[in-house]
Amino acid sequence: MEQKIEYLLPEEIEKRSFEIISAELLERGICIPKEEEAITKRVIHTSADFDYAKTLCFSKGAVKSLMELIKTGADIVTDTNMTFAGINKKVLAGFGGAAHCFMADEEVALLAKQRKMTRAAVSMEKAAEIDKPVIFAIGNAPTALIKLYEMSKETAWKPAFIIGVPVGFVNVEAAKELILQMDIPYIVNMGRKGGSNIAAAICNAVLYCL
Repeated sequence: MEQKIEYLLPEEIEKRSFEIISAELLERGICIPKEEEAITKRVIHTSADFDYAKTLCFSKGAVKSLMELIKTGADIVTDTNMTFAGINKKVLAGFGGAAHCFMADEEVALLAKQRKMTRAAVSMEKAAEIDKPVIFAIGNAPTALIKLYEMSKETAWKPAFIIGVPVGFVNVEAAKELILQMDIPYIVNMGRKGGSNIAAAICNAVLYCL
């Protein structure tokens, strides 16, 4: 069946996309809680995958907590440069926050090699040195989530918020389950799906709502 082409201006394309998402959610009988709607729809918009409407898991009051953290100047640490690049850092800076990715840091690379650990895990230790609340946006490395869990159990340091959406097959689901056990606000996507683009989409959904 031939698809009809819609000729739209750039600013109209996103609006039209969200209208289609809303209509399809209704057709599927999926009702998203109001406070989670902006995030879930932006993730679907980014991925064209409606499974996220069912697999995104929010801790109680998660969205409100994330908004408050950003509004009070919290920083965001990512596990990939792709997520870092995708976050709207100009909007984040307007609230006094900054984004960081330590994956290419020379010290992190050296320590990871010496200790036979992933860079993602070591970069979480470096992030813990930031002297302010930190939101972790993890879209690729389950070892980053595992390290955050271990650090929170073994030290007095705690992440302020965890966005846990790594993608893959090895340790991904187990790492996400660990985050659900933590007494820390989170947004986690259950199962194997996720990715750097999903982590950035969640951050931006909140930034664009403020």
